Amino acid sequence: MAVALAVAITMTAAFGWLVALPFWLLAVFVLQFFRDPRRVPAVADGIVLCPADGRVIAVGPATDPYLDRPALKFSIFMNVFNVHSNRSPVEGIVRRQWYSPGRFLNAALDKASEHNERNALWITTPTGEDVVVVQVAGLIARRILCYVGAGDKVTAGGRYGFIRFGSRVDVYLPPSSEPKVALGDRVHAGVRALAVMHQGP
Repeated sequence: MAVALAVAITMTAAFGWLVALPFWLLAVFVLQFFRDPRRVPAVADGIVLCPADGRVIAVGPATDPYLDRPALKFSIFMNVFNVHSNRSPVEGIVRRQWYSPGRFLNAALDKASEHNERNALWITTPTGEDVVVVQVAGLIARRILCYVGAGDKVTAGGRYGFIRFGSRVDVYLPPSSEPKVALGDRVHAGVRALAVMHQGP
């Protein structure tokens, strides 16, 4: 943000407003991209919160590639105009973290979950359910930030990471979970229920 503002100011001083206008537009874009509004998490028993702002592009049965188990998979696609701060879907302890370097395909494609750069967390809730949440880089995303690691405690709706410039987040839940979103829904991290986890197989 500092670089974008400095360039815009320099161009204005050197060439005037008309020439500098595109650089001011770029500065405004960068400012809105890195916004991180305050959210009050909608916490309740069994509720899994949306980990990202964006559009739901996948809901359905899948195989969790990290825990090698049947799962219910959710994917949320973030375009460049969405808030890109990621929030933990549940309260719990981070059991393990996986980082996988990879490609930068369009994050809206199904194969992005397997081929793109990604960072996954395995979280175990206080009631023993296992949740895997995966940050996936996108077409122009080049930096995944994760603020927690194995052994750390996370709170439902608490900030845990950030992905720069377009991406997606995948969530793998126990197959008995009940979806609370549908394909195409626009969601907000920390304040919209993604699913309800029911105890038992």
